[in-house]
Amino acid sequence: MDIYITLLLIVTLFIILGSGVWIGLSLAGVAWIGMELFTSRPVGDSMAVTIWGSASSWTLTALPLFIWMGEILFRTKLSEDMFKGLAPWLEKLPGRLLHTNIIGCTIFAAVSGSSAATCATIGKMTLPELKRRGYPEHIAIGTLAGAGTLGLLIPPSIIMIVYGVTANVSIAQLFIAGVIPGLLLAGLFMAYTIVWALIHPDQIPPADQNMSFLEKLNASRNLIPVVSLIAAVLGSIYTGLATATEAAGLGVVGSLIIAALQGELSWKNFSDSLIGATRLYCMIALILAGAAFLTLAMGYIGLPRHLAEWISSLHLSPFALVLALMVFFIVLGCFLDGISIVVLTMGVLLPTIEKAGIDLVWFGIFVVLVVEMAQITPPVGFNLFVLQGMTKKEITWLAKHSMPMFFLMVAAVLLIYFFPGIITWLPQQMAG
Repeated sequence: MDIYITLLLIVTLFIILGSGVWIGLSLAGVAWIGMELFTSRPVGDSMAVTIWGSASSWTLTALPLFIWMGEILFRTKLSEDMFKGLAPWLEKLPGRLLHTNIIGCTIFAAVSGSSAATCATIGKMTLPELKRRGYPEHIAIGTLAGAGTLGLLIPPSIIMIVYGVTANVSIAQLFIAGVIPGLLLAGLFMAYTIVWALIHPDQIPPADQNMSFLEKLNASRNLIPVVSLIAAVLGSIYTGLATATEAAGLGVVGSLIIAALQGELSWKNFSDSLIGATRLYCMIALILAGAAFLTLAMGYIGLPRHLAEWISSLHLSPFALVLALMVFFIVLGCFLDGISIVVLTMGVLLPTIEKAGIDLVWFGIFVVLVVEMAQITPPVGFNLFVLQGMTKKEITWLAKHSMPMFFLMVAAVLLIYFFPGIITWLPQQMAG
């Protein structure tokens, strides 16, 4: 019986989503139908209490602040300065300026929290510059598609906040746990770029100019604003001086100061950033509210318990369970965005994960990594949409040249499984 109820609700969800209804309203609608048909609970009361509870969570206040911080920085000269500061140091590395995509995304991810914002901000600045200097377009766009996903993994990350709230896990712990895997993934992307450049040396343009060490140091002055902001935001969290929410407030103030010092803090930029952040947060909050109600409805119907029992009855080893979940999340990622995936599935999967003895902080980083893969899988890869808007290329072309990055993410998942200390070591050191 459970399988039929599940299939009915899934089909209903895809019909409603396919008709163009917003994701948050679709989730709430399916929850309403499920409770009306399969439970005797009063639907209206349950819906009101759940949606109010999910929307008024104190932990969630960090989310709109981090989004606003990213929106403010998106409208400053920060990305341009980052290119000027990084480029001189990359002239001797195979692949040269192709690495600005990866390093730029890694740095911007630490002040953005959003994959789409990271991809768009760095791409707007690096792609025209790389094209002008004669770098191959396909590798420039491919590395950007992969590196843009670091916006989810390197803290402060919007999706980590959402996971922390849904799974009741410390957001500060998740932020700390994401640092080493984020740098590992950036390293894998850079290693791929180096290998590609060594195989195709004829496609890499010659170095522009040889700068002296002092000239390079002088150019690095451009990195001071972004590095200072990262140090203030993440340092305040890691040292225990501030909670994630307080650090987000600090980030907003810091980004406003940077914008003012750069002469970019006009009333138009301020209001545009505020409206952009409000719009994005309202979309996320609606999805979270709908998913919270759907999780409650599923709980009343009993589906999570039965699913957990079914998965347990398969007696999968932890490795088989992780592989099965990786495929499951990648398939979901073809239809839903990352935040929807997390809020839709956590209520159902967490009992099974805990029963399998998997650490919830480790699982949070695993989920973020797999959701990153979903950012570059068609038809609903958010990074592919962003790149399509910027480059006017076909989604299939973009997906094809992003595939090496996808396989590197699969390699990263295997690495964190066989060496879980990559995730757990830093939080343990901080806790100790």
